[in-house]
Amino acid sequence: MASQVFEWIRRSAASYGSRTVYSDTERTVSFEELERYSAAVATWVAQHSGIERPIAVMTSRCVFTPACYMGVARAGCFYAPIDADVPHQRLEQIMSVAEPAIVIVDNDHLATAEAVAGGCEIVLMEDLLAYPVDDDLIAAREASVTETSPLYMIFTSGSTGKPKGVLTSHRSLICYLEGLNEVIGLDESDVLGNQAPLDYIAAIRDMYLPLMTGACTVMVPKNEFAMPGALFKTLNDYRVTTLCWSTAGLEIPAKLGGFTESRPEHLRRIVFSGSVISNKYLRIWQENLPDVTFINQYGPTEATASCTYYVLRDVVSDDTVLPIGKPYKHYQIMLLTHDDEKGTWAETPSGEIGEICVKGPCLAIGYYRSKEQTDKVFMQNPLNDEYPERIYLCGDLGHIGEDGELYFHGRKDRQIKHLGHRVELAEIEAYALTISGVTECVSLYDKARELLYLFYTGPATKKEITLSFRANMPEFMVPRKLVPLDEMPHLPNGKIAMSELKEMMK
Repeated sequence: MASQVFEWIRRSAASYGSRTVYSDTERTVSFEELERYSAAVATWVAQHSGIERPIAVMTSRCVFTPACYMGVARAGCFYAPIDADVPHQRLEQIMSVAEPAIVIVDNDHLATAEAVAGGCEIVLMEDLLAYPVDDDLIAAREASVTETSPLYMIFTSGSTGKPKGVLTSHRSLICYLEGLNEVIGLDESDVLGNQAPLDYIAAIRDMYLPLMTGACTVMVPKNEFAMPGALFKTLNDYRVTTLCWSTAGLEIPAKLGGFTESRPEHLRRIVFSGSVISNKYLRIWQENLPDVTFINQYGPTEATASCTYYVLRDVVSDDTVLPIGKPYKHYQIMLLTHDDEKGTWAETPSGEIGEICVKGPCLAIGYYRSKEQTDKVFMQNPLNDEYPERIYLCGDLGHIGEDGELYFHGRKDRQIKHLGHRVELAEIEAYALTISGVTECVSLYDKARELLYLFYTGPATKKEITLSFRANMPEFMVPRKLVPLDEMPHLPNGKIAMSELKEMMK
């Protein structure tokens, strides 16, 4: 097993040379070009930054972006992929947490980077890709990287109203992908169809699995997910064999009748994750692709994408409850129950619901520049007082069924999965309270209809609130149901009566 991801870059360049590793609708990059481009990026970054510094990458979803990520890693630093199309306020929050040494940007997003980068040095990706390579400098920087050095920082929603940067090491990513590929078995004959934005945790599979296996990745145009005919044509034109998609990515083509005229002809396996999938739409895929293997994944960013899997054996019915399965290699799953009065933890009895906890080398390093938040959820295993052993509290509930499989029971706190994204309802409320005319508010989620609610008091209009959210928050965090109230319902102890608000959602 490799110790750092750049070992894969060099090995795959030597093994596969001019074969394509990434393609989009306009360009391709070969394995040897990826090695050369990443070396050029690494040289410039090493000349302009110290080791283990965060480097923001604010570029388009294109074949050259992974070369920027990997060049940052080869320079002994870690990359923070950032979606330049989110509102400026959100970008400013992310930049205030990351405080990157450098921002790598493409021509399309230069103006945005200049608006939010503060005093950071900005460099164009187009210039970096052609920068002269210094092999000795790269070798020195790569030698400074250990398997536990940080590789990337992915931002997720934070309950304090500020996004959290989840910092992940080389070893964690390598262990996860090794466990994943032991199950799905990719090789150099495979083609992955990339659906996820490259700043999203799901994209790490599409970027790094080819380096392990010799497969290649095709970046499917975003607009095609609303045009199933075009989507399936792309999958067929590129002979795509493997999809590692969010559940939303699978549901949309099925909702739009994607299989009425054509179907993907070369698929062998479909891996899905992000939220609980609708049985109705999963069944459409299964019935139209009976020879394809379907795999349900579960796991948080803090455990490097996914930690458990379940290989479907049968076509689902309306009342099927899919397990989230068993842990991948390198992971262990625990179910724990906390006694709030005693302040103690115990192993959850068999068959009962407990909090899902993860341990193993795939855990993230923690939250960047946030020791307090890190210590809340990355903690010493309370069942082990003999030696240090770190676990991650997922905040999700689950139970082990009679079949030995793990089943999911939702969030313990108020974090939700909406449109494939993790969202803290508290963050939505924190932002709403900054809007003039909102005096009190509560955000709730209707999971069945995938609707975000915002109940509020104050003179602000629905239009004013919606426009403010759209200007300053990601689209997936904009409430779709706004409910103005004369006053918020409260319990005798002063707390908001959540049960009354939930009744209003029916």
